[in-house]
Amino acid sequence: MKTVAIVGTFDSKGTEFAYVRDIIQGLGLKTFTIHSGVFEPTFAPDVSNEEVAKAAGAEIHEIAAKKDRSLATEILAKGMEKLVPQLYAEGKFDGILSFGGSSGTAIVTPAMRALPVGIPKIMVSTVASGNTSQYVGTSDVIMYPSIVDIAGINSISVKIFTNAAFAIAGMLTFEGSKEVEKKPLIAATMFGVTTPCINYAREYLEKEGFEVIIFHATGIGGKSMENLIESGFFDGVLDLTTTEWCDELVGGVLNAGPHRLEAAGRCNIPQVVSTGALDMVNFGPFETVPKEFQGRNLYKHNPTVTLMRTTIEENRQLGVILAEKLNQAKSPTALMLPLKGVSMIDAKDQPFYGPEEDQMLFSTLREKIDRDVVELIEIDSDINDQKFAIAAAKKLIELIKKA
Repeated sequence: MKTVAIVGTFDSKGTEFAYVRDIIQGLGLKTFTIHSGVFEPTFAPDVSNEEVAKAAGAEIHEIAAKKDRSLATEILAKGMEKLVPQLYAEGKFDGILSFGGSSGTAIVTPAMRALPVGIPKIMVSTVASGNTSQYVGTSDVIMYPSIVDIAGINSISVKIFTNAAFAIAGMLTFEGSKEVEKKPLIAATMFGVTTPCINYAREYLEKEGFEVIIFHATGIGGKSMENLIESGFFDGVLDLTTTEWCDELVGGVLNAGPHRLEAAGRCNIPQVVSTGALDMVNFGPFETVPKEFQGRNLYKHNPTVTLMRTTIEENRQLGVILAEKLNQAKSPTALMLPLKGVSMIDAKDQPFYGPEEDQMLFSTLREKIDRDVVELIEIDSDINDQKFAIAAAKKLIELIKKA
């Protein structure tokens, strides 16, 4: 029988959590309750707030005495983040469910993020709208809008509570899924303007017995891939679309942070890297493009996405950054340059065709790459040419076999 961990502030919202606990038990599942509040709970939990605080090196009575909400949230979040993965490893539960406002959400979601991918995680929250990246991060936490305040069982909240309970029960009891055949895993990066390349490479790799997991280079995609590489999921990385560095450098909306392009090299995972979509910076709708960029080469990709062509100087800086990241690699690494264009719209008669910009990018990489660490391969085609894609796939297989 599967067990649901129910986590929350049983002092201020004990009645509501007891209600949800009873629903889940009525569905034939076991429950495992963890108290994350500061004061005494309204019912006896399986794990007390004292245990949560101790996991963070603190005493709950001292936290309560200080009456500092921010400090309490910070300490309990740290305790949860440390304790909950340990409890999962001990087999105490199979999925986790919580309800909370901004503080309750901040306390529990770090623990959810620390659990393995695939473990059901539902956070019913008053802040489950807009930007939830600080709560979800690169994990598979499901944020469920509470619509109304968590406190109180009323005609609206009872529907939300019941739906959330049934959702986690369904995740844990549905038997329709099955394990896929275990194959060596490849992480690949793709953008709309590099899709043909990745499709060609994926088809080739799959024929050779690999499973390819594709990440869209949208900021969170790159972060998620780096995180899963760190966790040991992949046997190789086909990082042909490194466009997130444009947004990190220039100030676009799809940046993946300053540590993009580090995980594979640090974790000794073979990687083939390219310059896919380094011709563009991403913004939202046209009217949201910052004023300082209004005179630049802008392209309306669709009503919600505006692209901006990178300049010669920006391409020089991008070349320096990519070389710096790849030169740190401890893994077998190859850098492939598509000499006739880095994206679907960086070609003759296309809006971002830029031979001078591309030449600056390529010449900087040639100059800055450490040839003792990184193998440099130049192909006289654009990135979406089947010839380029197959060559990249073959090179990655070669590096994996050598490793």
